[in-house]
Amino acid sequence: MTQLSSALALRGAVFQRLAGDAALAALLGGPRIYDEPPRAALPPYVVLAEIETRDLSGDAAPAHEHAFALEVWSRQGGLSEALKAADRVVRLVDGAALALDGFRLATLAWSTTDAQRIADNDLRRAAIRFRAVTEPA
Repeated sequence: MTQLSSALALRGAVFQRLAGDAALAALLGGPRIYDEPPRAALPPYVVLAEIETRDLSGDAAPAHEHAFALEVWSRQGGLSEALKAADRVVRLVDGAALALDGFRLATLAWSTTDAQRIADNDLRRAAIRFRAVTEPA
């Protein structure tokens, strides 16, 4: 299986984890998790953002390392609304034992959260970064 397959499997599992959480849905006003937000979508919502995948294979064990981000977009309450949802995302994903289609998740860990105001359109964004390692199942 390819690196892209493992990246897609990881993104799919993260999406399912987030979309199935009632507490996150309450913070967002519904199950508002997107790969690409619809044009008419109003914040708050979570976007599966960038992912960088590289080969970590050794002589005996194939593996892929993934550095990926999830973004919480908000309009309300300064950075508070975005950070509350970002905190819930970290609690759901950091160290989670996700089931990946065709792969095994060796590690999954939160790295950083960066929150800022986007002045041009009065939005707030919290970018949450994770690192994961996958192996073929």
